[in-house]
Amino acid sequence: MVAILLSIGLATLDTAIANTALPAIAADLNASPAASVWVINAYQLAAVATLLPLAALGGIVGHRRVFLGGLMLFTVASLLCTLSWSLPTLTIARVFQGLGAAAIMSVNAALISSIFSPQHLGRGFGMNALVVGVSFAAGPTVASLVLSVAHWPWLFAINLPIGLFALYFAWSALPVTKLSGLPFDPITATLNVIAFGALIFALSQAAQLGSMTSVVIAMVICVIGGTLMIRREAKHPAPMFPLDLLKRPLFALSALTAVCSFATQGLAFVSLPFFFENVLGRDPVQTGFLMTPWSVVVALIAPFAGRLSDRYPPGLLGSIGLAVLCGGMISLTLLPSNPDAWDIGIRMVICGLGFGFFQAPNQKALLTSAPRERSSGASGTIATARLIGQATGAALVALSYGISGEHGPVLALTIGACFAAVGSIASGLRLITPNTASK
Repeated sequence: MVAILLSIGLATLDTAIANTALPAIAADLNASPAASVWVINAYQLAAVATLLPLAALGGIVGHRRVFLGGLMLFTVASLLCTLSWSLPTLTIARVFQGLGAAAIMSVNAALISSIFSPQHLGRGFGMNALVVGVSFAAGPTVASLVLSVAHWPWLFAINLPIGLFALYFAWSALPVTKLSGLPFDPITATLNVIAFGALIFALSQAAQLGSMTSVVIAMVICVIGGTLMIRREAKHPAPMFPLDLLKRPLFALSALTAVCSFATQGLAFVSLPFFFENVLGRDPVQTGFLMTPWSVVVALIAPFAGRLSDRYPPGLLGSIGLAVLCGGMISLTLLPSNPDAWDIGIRMVICGLGFGFFQAPNQKALLTSAPRERSSGASGTIATARLIGQATGAALVALSYGISGEHGPVLALTIGACFAAVGSIASGLRLITPNTASK
């Protein structure tokens, strides 16, 4: 479990660090802000596009092998990022880093479910959520500290000792899981990469107010690729795109809940810095501190929520958590014109409480509502729902600015509250929904 937590923390920390360091990277490499965004986009595209194929591969060759391969690739790619001398070389290295992170995330939940008994599975996901929360909260601080004494390549260099340390533990401690015995379908994997890659590209272009033509073309490619993929796997016993699992009402509602919650998080974490700086007049350092309570509270509440999910229905806990998150988002839109740090901090704590109360129980619900032999598909769905939700939230922030101008952050927070409300309703419906697959 130590190796899994270290690896997940590494991938999460790296994402937060890269976002924070983007201006410094752009200045050092003489790149425009628009071009430097590909340091982020390359990672997201590679990660989302390959999550489900790597999850399927985990069921075929073993979750342990995919995890170890991903951890080794992530560590080597971090070295390549450290040695990069231009934006193109750094972007290519980030593609490999995204592939490594996808391999880690695609089988992470399946490995946790094989380590913990069904009675204590919530504790495992609570620990996982704790590490993700701490890493996300520490990312901007770590980046600022490193950049204050060294150049940006050291942000990636710090991954090397952590990656090697995690690899040392993982090599001997990770369990060997049962194999599916099914062949790997490269054509389906390619269609999956095309469909999800086009989707994330479209969302990224929309988030950066890019060409509407490119957004439309990418969405058309996504629809065509996705349709061909689903038709090809119509009768497959373990489809790469988990259509068989999505026919299970509990699993589908859990996936919908995950997308809604992470869309809310994406809307908040992208819009709030603009809100604090452009509307409330805070400086970047103050903004960093004002953003911290959300992630810190998630880290503190997640283990407690995980343990509760071993005793109470995840649908109930998730519904309560997302209702609290909805209330917190609404309270942020109702801030007075000149709020002090306490006014903002209390609202951020409310949001963190709601999000933290939901996260671990929902991950457990996704795993337990799928047959054990389909743990790979369920694990991949967890990571895919998270990344797609966050990317959707970022794109909707850009749309909010296009509609409301300087009032865009308030509109984004309102949309986030709506997503949280829908997620709360979807989670509550799990209390009265059977888990039999629909025909």
